[in-house]
Amino acid sequence: MDFSFVDAPLDRAEHLRTDSDALARLWPEARVLVLDAKGDAGVDTHGMPPALDGTAVGTRPDSAVFLGLHAGQGWFALPAADAPARLDIPATLDLRTAAAQWPVREATAFAQARAVLHWRSRHRFCGACGAPLDYARAGWLGRCTGCGIEHYPRTDPAVIVAVTDGPRLLLGRQAAWPPGRYSTLAGFVEPGETLEQTVVREVFEESAVRVTGCRYLASQPWPFPASLMLGFIADAGPDAPQVTDELEDARWFDADTIGAALRDAHPDLKLSPKSSISRWLIAHWHAAQG
Repeated sequence: MDFSFVDAPLDRAEHLRTDSDALARLWPEARVLVLDAKGDAGVDTHGMPPALDGTAVGTRPDSAVFLGLHAGQGWFALPAADAPARLDIPATLDLRTAAAQWPVREATAFAQARAVLHWRSRHRFCGACGAPLDYARAGWLGRCTGCGIEHYPRTDPAVIVAVTDGPRLLLGRQAAWPPGRYSTLAGFVEPGETLEQTVVREVFEESAVRVTGCRYLASQPWPFPASLMLGFIADAGPDAPQVTDELEDARWFDADTIGAALRDAHPDLKLSPKSSISRWLIAHWHAAQG
């Protein structure tokens, strides 16, 4: 796929999460990604992830999360607060920038690490009784020390939709975005709702455009902080877009305009970053226009 966080994934080796002896054997030569409280990764002077292994870190902290395997090597994520001060990590880098600069495998692992450490940092107590959580399964399970309820990492499903009336594509923009930036419409799935129902509801809520049909194309993990973007293309009538408080603007764009924007050659229209599934959906629609 021509978007980030999906290619070259680690083998998550779920069966090893309860095998403390196997994890201990992997640790000395394991690849360790260190993330700070903001979810940024420690990097070297070239902006790349340092070649940290378990031996350099020392004894494996309880907060180290097992991410998986690549070619027999274990990969772990470690909160910077629990990394030894002697480690030489001169700077940090955000995930969006890393997606454009790092090797694919490292960027995909960074996305996985960011999502699970974000969940860990915000789920330290039981939502049912308030007691602290103890973590098991190499960091992937929080067990309440009071009532015993088990808590797992949360992923919030959201649809993201390329809406077309045939010759045109519907895009919207939020007020906080840079001038000229437009993107495909998106929204979270509500309880008791199918993905198709979410597509119809979200598009109408944000633009007053009526979807007549849709189909799923692809998905992208989006750990900002913990979403899974489910990409659709949807057919709609040529309704005039009307926005409320969710969007600043929504409008139809023809294929020539979209093509120029995809080449970064349009003076006014700027599209979503190339790392996003939104950009891929736009390009997918444009390619089908012939």
